[in-house]
Amino acid sequence: MKTNPRMQSGYRGFTLVELLVVIVIIAALAGLTAPMVIRQRKKADQTEAVNNARQIGIALFEFETEYGTFPDEETATAVAEQTGTTLVAGSSANDRFRQLIRAGIAQSEKMFYAKSAISKKPDGLFVQDADALEPGEVGFGIVVDSDGSGLSAAGNPARPICATPFTAALDGKFDFDFFDGKAVVLKLDNSVESLSIVKVDGRVLVNGEELIASGPNTVWGTNLTPTWAYPEPK
Repeated sequence: MKTNPRMQSGYRGFTLVELLVVIVIIAALAGLTAPMVIRQRKKADQTEAVNNARQIGIALFEFETEYGTFPDEETATAVAEQTGTTLVAGSSANDRFRQLIRAGIAQSEKMFYAKSAISKKPDGLFVQDADALEPGEVGFGIVVDSDGSGLSAAGNPARPICATPFTAALDGKFDFDFFDGKAVVLKLDNSVESLSIVKVDGRVLVNGEELIASGPNTVWGTNLTPTWAYPEPK
């Protein structure tokens, strides 16, 4: 009678049942670790947004010192004249942040990025005006007055300046999914907070009021009617 060499050496292969058990265990472990990995990835994206928001704040304050307000259509003209560029005024967040680059205050596109449904990683090309902060390369919206004019550092330090991540609808609502239910908000005192997003409707509330709600007992008071200048979607 022939003898199986593997039996002689004491080797026994896995049975089908054993293989199935191993596969089930691996699948269960993957199911347990996947949410943790995803959450860590979102946390890393949130941290990147917080760090970039701080850099934007510093740049905005430097810009205001030189041009009188945060970027708007009037300062775009002043920047173009002083730098000899072909900068064109515009109303989007991209248009406004582009002034920081043309004024020599911001040295990179990376600081304007935050992961969202409408953004993409900047390509690093910004020598030409047409290349700087193309659609999708900005993740932050910036608060402006209702007539489009830029705000300034004067006022209640709790007022928001910039925020992310907006939904693709660009309707003032925030996307719950990207930073694990948080919105990254830069304030006038250059602090950055991660504020909770109301999952059912995408709002961010401070003392029961939306971020840019004006009126008595709000950070905006009754003299301003703020609105968002949104980033251009990719």
